[in-house]
Amino acid sequence: MESKATSMAREVAGEAKDLAGDVLDDPEMRLYGKAKALCGKSQRLAANAADAARDTVSENPLSMLGVAAGIGVLVGAWWAASRK
Repeated sequence: MESKATSMAREVAGEAKDLAGDVLDDPEMRLYGKAKALCGKSQRLAANAADAARDTVSENPLSMLGVAAGIGVLVGAWWAASRK
């Protein structure tokens, strides 16, 4: 996964390209800038979510094991029901 700094730089570069497209009245450049900024923002949010998940698992390993077991039981029950 990319670093938070890289994703932030991509987001800022996209916003700059969007602004340049607005100044130059170039809709293609604006669209590319918005897409690049959105990509950077989503990568930053994914990195933050991964950090939060890592912290939660390291602080509460047994409860996360229980959550994983519960999800396994639900998926197994759903799979068994769909086989009928």
